[in-house]
Amino acid sequence: MLPLLAGLAIFLMRTRLGEGVSKIGLISQSFVFILSLLSLYAVSVGPPIHISLFPHMFADSMLLRFGLYIDRLTAIMMVLIAGVSVVIHVFSARYLQQDPGYVRFFSLLSFITSVLFYMVASPNLLMLFIFWQLLGWILYLLLAHNQSHLPSCRAAFKSLIVFRFGDLVFLGGVILAYMLYGTLEFPALFERAAAYQISFSLLPGGGLAFDGVTAVALLIFVGAMSKSAQFPLHIWLPDTMFGPTPVSALMHAGIVNSGGFLLNRLAPLYGLSPTSLNFIFLVGALTTFIGASIMLTQNDVKKMLGYSTIAQMGYMIMECGLGAFALAIFHFIAHGLFKASLFLSAGSVIHSTRNEPKIPRPSKTVRILSTPESPKTFSFLTWVSGLTLTLILPLLLLFAAHDVFHIPLSDQAHGAIIFLFFGWVTSSQAIISLYRMNAVASWKVVGAMSAALVLIIFTYLFAGELFSLYLYPAPGEAAHYFKVAALPTGLFDFFVILASIAIVSVWIFLYADARGKHILMPPWVDRFKIRLYVLFINGLYVNTLYRHSAKKIIAFIQILDKKVLARLP
Repeated sequence: MLPLLAGLAIFLMRTRLGEGVSKIGLISQSFVFILSLLSLYAVSVGPPIHISLFPHMFADSMLLRFGLYIDRLTAIMMVLIAGVSVVIHVFSARYLQQDPGYVRFFSLLSFITSVLFYMVASPNLLMLFIFWQLLGWILYLLLAHNQSHLPSCRAAFKSLIVFRFGDLVFLGGVILAYMLYGTLEFPALFERAAAYQISFSLLPGGGLAFDGVTAVALLIFVGAMSKSAQFPLHIWLPDTMFGPTPVSALMHAGIVNSGGFLLNRLAPLYGLSPTSLNFIFLVGALTTFIGASIMLTQNDVKKMLGYSTIAQMGYMIMECGLGAFALAIFHFIAHGLFKASLFLSAGSVIHSTRNEPKIPRPSKTVRILSTPESPKTFSFLTWVSGLTLTLILPLLLLFAAHDVFHIPLSDQAHGAIIFLFFGWVTSSQAIISLYRMNAVASWKVVGAMSAALVLIIFTYLFAGELFSLYLYPAPGEAAHYFKVAALPTGLFDFFVILASIAIVSVWIFLYADARGKHILMPPWVDRFKIRLYVLFINGLYVNTLYRHSAKKIIAFIQILDKKVLARLP
């Protein structure tokens, strides 16, 4: 209730306090953060907390019941949301000084924090959906904060439309779940879905038959796709960069990541449908590739971070699709913290460049482009070390895991294999980045690469196992999700081989570039690279496709309107 009361107080006391209203929000969020820590401790040492709101008003209703359900997942989310919200309040107090919408911004900031809290603490699917809806509406108002800036208002409206589409399908999943199982309360819903195998068909005679759990899971997942910017519903996120920087930071604390929370909240339901988990994995993998590729072509700092977020959300959804629900929550927290800080830093840099046109200042170190006559400085030591660390050492770790811990390497249903795969890909990215920043013969660089590999793989394994034990303590529960989400034979191996080819190709191109050598390619490859670059810098023309489709739909509706009007007496 504290953020809600703070938002009302800010609105009512706006004329008396002026810009001092930021202190009300900051004080309330500080108390909320402390209470969230206490809640996390309470559910860590004891059972989940159930609280009924308005019990007499909805006593006879099986559909609409308001309350709070605070378990370990909810408590972790509340700590993250409250912690990031405190930082954003501190940052915004000065960042938005003299802004005409200062009071409105802080009031909405408190309201959206309150909605996030109620959403993660919802005890049933309907209440979660209601606050899921409110989240989209308040985010629309925050994105359209600068009402005189037309691109901001357009971006806010686009996000609202995408949310409405995803939420409409989400609502279909909620209705179908109630029709099939007669309840929306989470424990009862999971029990009935596991106990009754229900199928239904859309056509007479049993045509187009669907498994009930799979249909509900996929419909709800579309809602997660819209909020977490999964392809092809990702188009709203890059345009929201026109909004205030603190809003961009807050979005990564619990809004864009909300798809990961939703899948974790409904993990027992998704654990009954291998088909839905495999589909979730494919959507996440496609989103990761597209988001990261478009990010590499951007020249706007906030849009680059926006597409980076799309790729990271794809990673998070991939982890859920592989049954690593707990690892997705770890990714949720890590991404919420580092991406929120990146957006606040980007806002600080943008603010500085507006005040000082000489920023960024020219670097004293001039990087000379490599040519066959004047190749770059090349360190064979650093190159070999990076290649070894990204390929040979992970293989040794895998064989050690196989021989020492008896983990079957061919069994992608084993959680450790999933954790090692994501740790290997992430550490390879870090090692390549370290090499490109300072490709000199230095044991410091080699040491940094080694430390990055050990730290990242250890973090993935430790965090994955720790979060699995903490969030899913029931014996065999986490292992069950990995088993259900196991990909068809050979598909996971295909992704591992594809990642290996990509990493080896990077090191080959880095070697050739540093030595001033040109890798002979057919002429069509260069033309293909240029077209590919143009394709990605324009976002695969998805926005253009949507605009043309919208015009066609509007024209078709107008023709129908004319025909209907012509038939009227």
